[in-house]
Amino acid sequence: MDLVGGKWKAVMLYHLKGDSKRYNELRKEMPGVTERTLSLQLKQLEEDGLILRQVYGEKPPIKVVYSLTDFGKSCIPVLDAITGWGNQIALQKGEFIKGS
Repeated sequence: MDLVGGKWKAVMLYHLKGDSKRYNELRKEMPGVTERTLSLQLKQLEEDGLILRQVYGEKPPIKVVYSLTDFGKSCIPVLDAITGWGNQIALQKGEFIKGS
């Protein structure tokens, strides 16, 4: 649970499961996360080997892209199962917001 525990790690992995994203793209897709939390969680996910951080360019502005590693991709079935379960509960309660 240390690898994906907490409020935002699974959400970040979910947003990276389809495609690589830049920092600002992730920030826009998760408006409730603070910049500090996003940065710290991304660093932890990288240290744990779940995501890859690629830096393009040497001088500002540099381009930083995040993507799932093979290890990170191995948790996609779990993320899909949790999303499906959450959507089912939301439909039952009439609070469904968005599909996966």
